[in-house]
This record gives sequence, C-alpha cells and structure tokens, in this order.
Amino acid sequence: MSHMKDVLRNRLILLSHDEAGRRLARIRSLMERAGMRGMLVSDNANKYYLTGRVFAGYVYIPISGEAIYFVRRPVELDGDGVVYIRKPEEITLSIGLGMPETIGLELDTAPYSLIKRLRLIFPGSEIANASALLRNARSIKTDAEIDMIRRSGIKHRHVYSRIPRLFRPGMSDMELQVEIERLSRLEGCLGQFRISGDSMELYMGNVLAGENADAPSPYDFAMGGAGADPSLPVGADGTLIVPGTTVMVDMNGNFDGYMTDMTRVFSPESGKLPELALKAHQCSIDIHRALTDMMRPGTEAKALWQRAEEIVKERDLHPYYMGHRQHAGFIGHGVGIEINELPVIAPRSRDIIQAGNVIALEPKFVIPRVGAVGIENTYAVHADRVECLTNSPEEIVYFDL
Repeated sequence: MSHMKDVLRNRLILLSHDEAGRRLARIRSLMERAGMRGMLVSDNANKYYLTGRVFAGYVYIPISGEAIYFVRRPVELDGDGVVYIRKPEEITLSIGLGMPETIGLELDTAPYSLIKRLRLIFPGSEIANASALLRNARSIKTDAEIDMIRRSGIKHRHVYSRIPRLFRPGMSDMELQVEIERLSRLEGCLGQFRISGDSMELYMGNVLAGENADAPSPYDFAMGGAGADPSLPVGADGTLIVPGTTVMVDMNGNFDGYMTDMTRVFSPESGKLPELALKAHQCSIDIHRALTDMMRPGTEAKALWQRAEEIVKERDLHPYYMGHRQHAGFIGHGVGIEINELPVIAPRSRDIIQAGNVIALEPKFVIPRVGAVGIENTYAVHADRVECLTNSPEEIVYFDL
C-alpha cells in the first residue's frame, strides 16, 4: 500500500489517461478556432485542471503532438512528457525547431515580468491571450469533474447540517464563523478559497449577522460585511447574534480541489423575524425554482437574470434585491476549481448555458436592521436535466434552545 502511495505521490499527472485526454482535446479544439498553434500554461488553477496537481512550472500544449510538462518543483515527479528545468529559458531546448507561429499565454493572470521574459523565449511567435480560452474550456465540466463537485457537495451539506449545534446564546458572528471553520476543516475542507483574478479576497467564506450584512464591501458581492480589519474588508465584524436578526452562512465548500457554493440562513429564535424578511427569503427560493426550470442548454444567461428581475419586481422587493445600500451586478456564476468561473448570470452576459456547466445561483436580499436572507445552491446542467449538488433544507433554520 505504501509503495502505491509513493507511485501516486511521484506521478505528475494524477488524472486518468482518458480524462487528461478529454481536457487536452477540448483546449486544442478552442485553440484551433482561435488560431493558436501552441500554448504555455503557468496559472495554478489551469495546471491543476490539466494534471490533477499543482506544481511550479509550465505546461506546453502544441496544437498537435504530446504536451510537455516543464517542472521546477517539487523534485522527483515523473511521467511521460516531464522535463525538469531551472529557468523558463530552458523550455525552448525541448520544443526545438517547432516554435509556434502563435502562442497563447495567460495574459490576464501571469505577472508582467514573466510575460516579458516569455516573449524573449518565443521571439518569432505572435503572442495571444489564452486566459479567456482556458476559462471557456473549464466552464464545461467532464463527468469526472462533476463527480468531484458532487462529493464536495455531500461534505458541504453535512457541515451545514451541524451548524445549529454550534450556536450558543451571546455569540458574535465571528465566534460562530470560527466554529464553522473548525468543523469544516475537521470534515476535510481544504480551506483554500481559490478566486480568479485579483479583484476579490476572502478567507474561508462569509458569516453575516444582522446589520453587518448591509455594510458595503469593495467587491461585487450582494452583501459584503465590514470585516474584522480594513486589510480584509469583508465578512464577520463581531456583530452579536440576537433575536429578530438573521445570520447568513456562505462558507467554503472546497473538499477536493473542486468546490460547491452554498448559502443558508439562520436566526436565533422563531417568530421574531419581520414578515418582509420571510417574504424575501421565500422569493429567493421561488427564483431558484423558476430559473432551474429555464436553465437548459442553449438558454441565454441574461434571460435567467431577466426572469429573476421580473419575479422580484412582481413582489415589490427590488430595493432589497442583491443588496440594499450597495447592489451586486450578478445573481449567479460558474463554479469549480475557482469560485468565479463561467458562465456569469448577469444582465449583459453573453454566455449561453451549456451541458456540463456547474452554476451557483444566489438571489439574495438585505433587509435593513434585520440582515440578509435568501439561499445559494450549486447546480450541474445536464443535457436533459438540472441537478442540485447542495441539497440542504432551504427554509430559515432557527437556533431554538
């Protein structure tokens, strides 16, 4: 058994041969359409997608032929196509004379200094931006990816089912979040909240109590929270959890490198929340039902946004929808290796729903002086159905003691 673990530990590509081939084939199909003859991948999320592990180095994908895996660290990884290098300039020794006419680089995520260096390595190649292409490729999950997200969802749901037992009277949102974080980690949560780009930072997720849910954040969140410090201005800020207010829990669901996104609402005592909060929470549930009925391959993402807007306006809840003092510009997003993948459910989105998309829908509301209400679920879009991967009770759960 230990020998088998050593073999897996040292093997660079942890995906099955067929699974790795499917992912490469999808990328090459998109490369062909974009006119790219080669691609050099350096971003951790994309390397994980291609190999099943994160390593220091690069993956070179020619339009045809075998991919080459250039590794700096860790040492002792092996497998077909693995080449150890000390610096990027050594890449050309393995590519040889087959320099691509056009090479894709991750211009959206790679540092400028690295891009300058790579331009010198490929002096005769036209540089193209591969970032959008790779996001596109990853937006359509394989069956194996959906199964990993499904497994994360099972553990995520189990953690949420135990949250009521964590609450004690007199707790603050920060104290409750620490207890949820501890439980999540003990259940196997990796802790990492992988986010594409540098426009958002978050640690383990959000627990928002009462009025703090209405505190604007620098990020495009429906509700951000003030946070514990201006260096991370989002989330719990020490607000006490008291009757007549809500606690919105939107915590990390990354248990195996692929994550689910789920939000549920709790409150200290039943019978204390105003009717407006209950009405808005039910509206969120109803939006989920309406949108999942529509969320079939070929549907425009913006049509989902428009239908949700119609439902909200019909119920006179628009002032509280996707925030109160500050409003978010989307109600859903793709999720997988990163929390903000394609497609985006927004009013000007050009995305089209496709089989294989995994989408988190989060129509939420902020009620002044009460807090946030509404749910978030993660769904897998299949050719003939939509599968909910976060099947937890959706009604408000009360901490009745």
